[in-house]
Order: sequence, then C-alpha cells, then structure tokens
Amino acid sequence: MSSDRLVPNVYARELSSEEVAQGAHREFVGGLWDELGALQLDFLLRQGLRPEMKFLDLGCGCLRGGVRFIRHLAPGNYYGIDSNASLLRSALEIELPRAGLAGRLPPQNLLLNQDFEAWRFGAAFDMVLAQSVFSHLPREWLRRCLLELGRCVRPGGSFFATYFHCPDDWPEGDPRHDDAHGGTTFWDRDPYHYRERDVESAADQGTWQVEHFRAWGHPRGQWMVRFRRRMDGSAGEDPAAPAS
Repeated sequence: MSSDRLVPNVYARELSSEEVAQGAHREFVGGLWDELGALQLDFLLRQGLRPEMKFLDLGCGCLRGGVRFIRHLAPGNYYGIDSNASLLRSALEIELPRAGLAGRLPPQNLLLNQDFEAWRFGAAFDMVLAQSVFSHLPREWLRRCLLELGRCVRPGGSFFATYFHCPDDWPEGDPRHDDAHGGTTFWDRDPYHYRERDVESAADQGTWQVEHFRAWGHPRGQWMVRFRRRMDGSAGEDPAAPAS
C-alpha cells in the first residue's frame, strides 16, 4: 500500500480510541445506520446475492452494511477493504460483537488498503459493492479502482457502485451542482458528482460491461451503476491467483 494519497478526503482523519468507544464511527460514515445498511442488502438480494457467493465490501468502513452481509453470507464469504484503520478497528471491536457475529468473520477478511488492491485476499469475487465510495473519489481513482477489481472479480461477476449523479448536459465549466435532495456536489473536489458518461469512461470496455440502475431508493439521492466483468475480458492476473 502506498504511503501517499492522491487526494485527501473526509475519511482521511483517523478517529481516536475515545471516539470509537463513544460510537462516533457511525456518524463518521454518514449515519443512517439502520436505513442504509438494510437498503444495501435488500438491493443486492434482488440482484442475486446468495450465501455461497464470495462478496467484497469495497469501502466497508465500520460495517454499516457489513453486519447484514455477514449474517446473510456463509461464514468466511464476506471480505471488506477500507483505507481508514480506525473504522476497521471499530468494526472488529464494537460492531461485530454487538451484532453477535464475531465468530463469522475471520480477521484476515478485513484489509487496510487505500489502493483498491482486493486481489491481495487471494479470492475471486462473485459480487462487489462500493457504497458511497465514488462520491469521495476523483476521476483518476475511479479508473484505478476498476483496473484493480478487474484482477479479482470472476468473469460474469458484478461490481455495483453508487455515485452522486449530475445531468449529462451539465456544463463541465460549472463545478457545482445542487441536487433535489438538498445536497451540493462538485466536479473537482469532495463530494464529487459524475455524469453517466463519466462513469462509463472510467471502465475498460474490454473488461467491463456497464449497466445503469439510476435511482434505487438511496436517501441522499445517489445513483447505482453495475460493472459486469465480461466473460471473455482480459484483465491482467488470474483473479484466483494467490495474493502477493
């Protein structure tokens, strides 16, 4: 994992042990613990998530959705990756025991990594979700994310990602967009917005097929997109290869 961040975002700050003990991690990841956690699982169940699948929670944080996925999946089939050590610590020390799930998640299934290197798990994933990740990433990081996931998502597997949508006719010279949900997003800083064609252009078309779900019930209006790994797409290393 590199020591430098391309662009700092709101999650660069590490929470103190006192803050974690007081439960500040739940608000730090945006709150809506019950509503948004359940929404993630419900959506992916409709998309075919099954207990026997290997599932990656990209930007898992303190397991807002993770505790629900872990309960649904067969033991050992949930994997989470995040760039914030304090959020992973709150997941292991607070949220898993609180949910009665400490025995269902091997500690090695959580990875601290800011470069999307989920192939380090040495697993081939059937389904991946990045909830509220693209909203904090500049464009070059979207491309990097899809490149790295191309190394560990099975052919035919799906990567779902939410993002703040901006109309396709929105002028590139106007960096600010005020949405119908009362939020403000930006072209050049966190929180970022994207047009549909911006999201599509981040994907290598030889590796990924793009499908837009658009609005899907997110309480803050984020849209959903699916990147499906092409069956014949070449994406570097064998996704099932052991981690280096």
